[in-house]
Parts: sequence; structure tokens; C-alpha cells
Amino acid sequence: MAILENIRKRTTVLILIIGMALFAFVVSGIFTGNDAGGAKTGSSVAEINGEEVSIDEFRKRIERASRLSRGTSSMQLVNSIWSQMERNTILGQQINRLGISIEGNQIIDVIKNSPGLSQNPQFQDENGLFDENRFRDFIAEMRANAPTQYDDWLQDEASIVQSAKEQTYLNYIKAGVGATLKEGEWEYKLANDKVDLRYVRVPYTSIADSTIVVTKDEIAAYINDRKEEYKQEEARDIQFVYFEEKPSVEDEAAIQESIKKLLGDTVEYLEESDTTDTIPGFRNTTDVETFLARNSDTKFDTIFKAKSELPTQFADSLMALNIGELFGPYKYANAFKVSKMIDKKSNGSVKASHILLAYAGAERVDPSITRSKEDAEAKANEVLAEALKSDTDFAELARNNSDGPSAPQGGDLGFFQEGIMTPKFNDFAFGNRVGYVGIVETEFGYHIVKVMEKQDLVKIATLSREIEPSEQTINTLFTDATKFEMATIDGDKAFTDVARESEYIIRPVNQIKAMDENLPGLSTQRNIVQWAFNDDTEVGDIRRFNINNGYAVVQLTAKYREGVMAVEDASATVLPQIRKDKKAEQIMMANAGKSLEDLASANNTVISTATALTVKAPTIAGAGREPLVVGSAFGLDQGGTSGLIKGETGIFMIEVTKKEVAPDLENYATYANTLGTSNSTRVNTAVYNALKEKAEIEDNRSVFY
Repeated sequence: MAILENIRKRTTVLILIIGMALFAFVVSGIFTGNDAGGAKTGSSVAEINGEEVSIDEFRKRIERASRLSRGTSSMQLVNSIWSQMERNTILGQQINRLGISIEGNQIIDVIKNSPGLSQNPQFQDENGLFDENRFRDFIAEMRANAPTQYDDWLQDEASIVQSAKEQTYLNYIKAGVGATLKEGEWEYKLANDKVDLRYVRVPYTSIADSTIVVTKDEIAAYINDRKEEYKQEEARDIQFVYFEEKPSVEDEAAIQESIKKLLGDTVEYLEESDTTDTIPGFRNTTDVETFLARNSDTKFDTIFKAKSELPTQFADSLMALNIGELFGPYKYANAFKVSKMIDKKSNGSVKASHILLAYAGAERVDPSITRSKEDAEAKANEVLAEALKSDTDFAELARNNSDGPSAPQGGDLGFFQEGIMTPKFNDFAFGNRVGYVGIVETEFGYHIVKVMEKQDLVKIATLSREIEPSEQTINTLFTDATKFEMATIDGDKAFTDVARESEYIIRPVNQIKAMDENLPGLSTQRNIVQWAFNDDTEVGDIRRFNINNGYAVVQLTAKYREGVMAVEDASATVLPQIRKDKKAEQIMMANAGKSLEDLASANNTVISTATALTVKAPTIAGAGREPLVVGSAFGLDQGGTSGLIKGETGIFMIEVTKKEVAPDLENYATYANTLGTSNSTRVNTAVYNALKEKAEIEDNRSVFY
């Protein structure tokens, strides 16, 4: 209560900065007495407000995350774990100062509120309640016999405790960022007081950019006055030429020709018997499986398939083949293919829907079903009669009557082949025409079955050869990349000039950060990023990198230091704002003292109107969002006229034609509660963001990764 009282005394400060802290104080080994949070050893991966973040602990977390993750790159893991530890450290420093902790006797209560553990049957008693003793025994057993899993548990335990501390601390913060009834009243007024006005706008676009001169000193002064807005991280710019390892036109032609040669028979000389033997090609072979195993990049697929499962652009041609006929070569999925029809099944797949009427004693029957077999049969005949009506929706009938698991899908069983369903059901579905509805009895009960659709099936063998670059193409690519690299390093011509002369595409990548991994056009290339940030790499340096599927010749084109942006770097964003300010000054000087009508006339524009404007929605029709203009309107009396106002899109003059004050309410609790909830919701992120912005962080990850 003392902590809460102290926080409440500082409510104003808390509202301004949205809190002072969160949590991140890691507690481990609470059940076993093991101290996993001992002194840090080894080098630090970072230093945050003077506190080292252990590289050993960092690597331990990376190793665990790597074991648990699938399809996540190493740098994604590094950055994810860093975000966690950075947050934990920053917030932990604050929460420790306040002395907020979770004691050992509180841990079980925390565990009970953790669904992943409390709802695990392994830790529940016969009544389904969390059993503390079972849980403790499990942890003790794991510590003794599964050290790796126990180490994982220590991290999980720390996270659970951490979450509990976070919630406790956030609750303290949120208690200080509510809203009073007076604040609720103000919120109500801002949203419901309305104003109508006449206005003239002289847009900034009325003055051409080319007429505004902005000097380098003016840009520098602008940046200097707004240093916080123009902070930048350390970054690099590069440009590269990508030599992609891909097959040439000649390679494709050679692969296509090689697959054609496999279609016909070949004659081979057998030296041991001094005879020749005819080897059947794909067209005549009787052992398709062996032939494809020896000659194809894909094996023989023995499964019958419907037309919808074949390549769309070739499906009609493939389905039209007679048994033994070939189609191809054709190019599909980066390969040349020749397909051979092996077998066909007319109407080999059936799509059906059914309504199951089960009865007590039938197989796999739901215990709640108590009807007799006779009652089920009678009910089935009744439902069949309804199903045979022309206006009946079979799917709806199934949803309302079927005892089968497909009832929510309207009884739809999808497509199935011979032998999939129970014999009697199978025979009914395959033995009746599309659209037929009837009853069949199986061991599961009585089925009202509707045959929805039938498909032909085919078994196709496909001879396939991947389209890959030849050794000659690969060697030529290496030679070209090396020549380009040497020409740019040793020659007199610039990187861009050499590239253009050779008609190579130059690809720039700007503002690369030290821990980036993916480069547009090259995908994952951590080694290039590390090279760009190496202290020995200077602007203009060039290097060739071996990458997946080729080579990249890369040039470092710019370095950006951490801190306030240089004039050259900030110009793109600063110039428009300075121009806008100068235009505003010119317009206001040229129109000083004019009335609303005179302002419109002098600037070849018209007087416009806007109605029902509120402070909460300060958007003026035809002008856009203009909070200063709308706010100024609420500061005028009805009938009052403003001076010139510097808006977002131009210079305004306004005349208030109507002011409508929202009626008073008996109680503003609803608005106060909504505002308080909004303030509380912001705490979760705003507290950490405020602390991180003020923290002194030395990030050394790029040294290790």
C-alpha cells in the first residue's frame, strides 16, 4: 500500500510520461533453491544504463529458441531474443528500485493462473484441479534426470514470474493514469461541441517550389533546433550487381534435347558378349518405375489423380491421352517433362453427401443416441421422403438431422475413390448415377445418400529433368563476375560506369542497419552486412561475395553515423518543411490586414463553408485535417473573424457562423471511464518506450553475430 500511495501522489507526472517502469527481474529455481541468476561471466553482448547483458546468457537463450523454432533464421532469433532481454533489463532496473517482487510462497498462485500449466492433466488430481505436489514432484524428477529440459524450465519459470511482476507493476501504474469526472466532461465537450464557419484558404501550392531558395545553413539550423526529430541509427548504403546462376538458352535447349532422346529405344553394345542389346525408351518400356528411377528427377507416382490435380494449363491434353500415349516435352515448374498415360478409371472418384440415422448398438454410435434400429429406419424413410422433394435443400436437411460428423458441413463427404468407404456405402455411391438419392444400411446405421458428382481418374508417369545451368554456364558466370570485380577495383572507371558499359543492372540498398540480415534482391546475406559495417571497409570499397545461386559484386556507397542527421541526409525531409514555412511567411505578409472577402479576391479563390466541426474531428471538407484552424475557431465568438492562420495545407482566415454547445449531462462517468481505459491501455507500451528512449544502450550484437 505504501508503494501505491507514493505512486498516486505523483499522478500528474505519471500521466505526462505514462509511467516510470515495468518489470524484468528474473527469478529462477524457486522450487529447487537453484540460483540461475548468478554473476554474469564472459563478454557482454550489450550494456544498458551501465548494466552488462551477458553474452553467455544471451547465447543460452538463442540455443534454446533455436531448438524450439522451425523455419526461423539465426538473425531473426538473435533479434527476437535481444528485444526480450533489452526490455527485461530496462524495465527490471526500474522495478528493482521500487522493490516489487514475487515471493516464493506466491509462485504457486502464479502457476495456478498460468493455463499452460494449471490445465495440464499431468498436474491435476482426480477432480481435475491443479495439484501442487504433483507439479513439485515433476520439477524435481526433471532436475534429476533431464538437465536440458530442467534448464528450459528455469527459463519458463522466470518468464512466469516476470509476467506476474509485470502485471503487478502495471496495475500500480494504471491506478495513477485514470480519469476524473472533470476530464470526462472535457472529453465529452471536445467530441460534441460543434462549430460552423466560412473560410478562405490560400494553399501553399499557389507558390512554386522553384521560387523558394533554401540554403544549406538554413537546413542545418532547422535540424539543430529539432535534434530529437532528426536522430538516426548507424547505417550503410550499398549498391551491387547480381550475377545469377541460372540456365542459359543453350542449357534449356540441351536439357530438352536430352529428354527427347530418352523417349525412343537405344541400342547398346555389350563388350562381354560382343553383342548389341536394345534398351527400351520411355515410350516402349514395360517397367516404368525402374526407368524413371534411373532417368528422371522425379519418381513414379502410382496414385490415380483427377483432372483438378493436374497442371492446369496441360490438364486437358493429359486427360485426353490414351493408355500408352505420350505428351511432351513440356515446360512446367522449372523442368522439362514428358508424361505417359498408364491407366484410366472412368468415374473413378465420387463426391457424395449423406444423412446418417444411427441407433443404439450400431458401430461408433454416440452414447447419447438411444433410438432403436426400427425407429432409425422409420426416421430414415421419413427424411428420404423429404430429401426427394424438388425444393428441398439437402445440405440443410443433413445439418438438422444427421448423426454423422459431416453434419456441420451439410453431410458433404467430398471426393473419395473405390475402397475408401465401408463396402455397402461404396457400392451404393459408385453404382448409382449422379443426382440419385436413396437409402443404404451399413454397420453405422441408415444413410440417406445423394450422389453429387463423379470424376475420371488417371495414372500418369512423368519423365522429368530439372532445368539447371550447365558447368560451362557456371564457369562463365564466375569469369564474368570476377572480371567485373577487377575492372571496378583496378580500373579508372567508376562502378556504375563499368556496370552500364556491360549492361549490368545496378541495384541500390539504402539505410542498412548493423543487425539487418535480408537485402532486397539478395535475400539473406548477413556476411555482406557485416562487411559493410566493418571498421576497415571504406566508402567506395568493392568486394565480390559468393551467394546462393551466384555472385554479388558489392560497393559501399555511404556511411551514416549514429546521432543527428547530416544536412545531406536530412534534406529530403527538411526542404519541404522549410519551403512551407517560407511560403507561409510570404502569403501572410502579402495579405496582412485583408478581410475575408478581400483575401479571397486577391488570391483568386472563393469563400468556402464547413459545418459541424469538432476538436476531436478537425477535418475541413476540401482542405483536409487542420487541427490548428479548427481549434482557433473554438476560441472565437460566434460572428468573430480570425486573423491569418498558418495551417497544414495553406494560410487560412475563418469566420465563425455558428457555435453549438453540447447539452450538459447529469454524469460524465461514462466518458471518464472510457478515457481512463484508453490511458490504461497505453501504459503497456508507453512506459517501456519512454524508458527505452532515455536509456543509454551500447549494443554489441554485431561483434558476435
